[in-house]
Amino acid sequence: MHADWLGPPQVAALLVLLQRGLEELHSQRHTRALLAEGAAEAGRSYYFVVAVAHLAWIASIFFLIPADAPVIWPLLALFLLLQIVRYWVIGTLGRYWTHRIITLDTAPVVKAGPYRYLKHPNYAVTIAETLLLPAVFGAFALGVIMAAVWTAVIRYKIELEDAALSERRAAQSSSTAK
Repeated sequence: MHADWLGPPQVAALLVLLQRGLEELHSQRHTRALLAEGAAEAGRSYYFVVAVAHLAWIASIFFLIPADAPVIWPLLALFLLLQIVRYWVIGTLGRYWTHRIITLDTAPVVKAGPYRYLKHPNYAVTIAETLLLPAVFGAFALGVIMAAVWTAVIRYKIELEDAALSERRAAQSSSTAK
């Protein structure tokens, strides 16, 4: 019977997988367009690590949380609110949003939307989601473990991204100081 292995955690994992798959298609479209304009990709070899960590988080929810795990509704509501923030970030970056680190010399450094409050709001959302979704089903330890893994992965990605954007940030800072 399906109820033995398919419950709310598995449905949530499949929905997140679908969501992130659609986002990946959107990201690829932006990546191709930016590269065609002369953009460069930084940290290309590291993208595999990011993708595997993300898939491991989704798989851990699907396979490690029992199908009959209770749903903690306030945490689910908080997770869903994070999705609004996630799409606020994506919408703010517009055509510059990708999963990869793509830099275009002529692109502005975005300081609108959630970027007014945080330098890397997308990564803050990602870590919060990683902690929160397993917690929705009472798997707090899994959330902490996967958030720790994601924090390490994202910390290095931020270093790569900051290095790739450093020249544009410096140039835009000096032009706004004039």
